[in-house]
Amino acid sequence: MAKKGAREKVRLKSTETPETYWTFKNKRNTPDRMELKKYDKRVRRHVIFKEAK
Repeated sequence: MAKKGAREKVRLKSTETPETYWTFKNKRNTPDRMELKKYDKRVRRHVIFKEAK
């Protein structure tokens, strides 16, 4: 079985469209909300994705 650790599955939501990505982050190293620049398929360019609850 897997260990229960600090890693948590988070959803990244686009700032321009309802597009989302799922990823993991380490809560101990990054307690703040993540912001990543990723490719948005709907607008066909890179936009900022913010962590959603």
